[in-house]
Amino acid sequence: MNQTMRRGPLAALTAINRVQDDGRPHTRENALAAATATFAIVAVICAFFPRVHILGAWSGLAGVLTGLGGQMISSTTLERFALVISLGAAAVGLFINMAHGGLY
Repeated sequence: MNQTMRRGPLAALTAINRVQDDGRPHTRENALAAATATFAIVAVICAFFPRVHILGAWSGLAGVLTGLGGQMISSTTLERFALVISLGAAAVGLFINMAHGGLY
């Protein structure tokens, strides 16, 4: 078994692909992780501006629900890692936006 080691700027990407590679595509799980991260980013950004607390609270709630659903079907460590970080950020954004005025 003669294996060559890749060195260079793309070496980290190949390491990520090796961690997530179990021979099957994970399109649904990756889509849920990306949606959770997007909702979390919107919720955290809206937390800095109290006038848009409605958008931030709803996106934070959507991020928490999508993250929980993604955790139920995730199958690799990388997916779970991304979901937990995004889920925590969405929850913090939700709580701060709720403190600014809630969902209405």
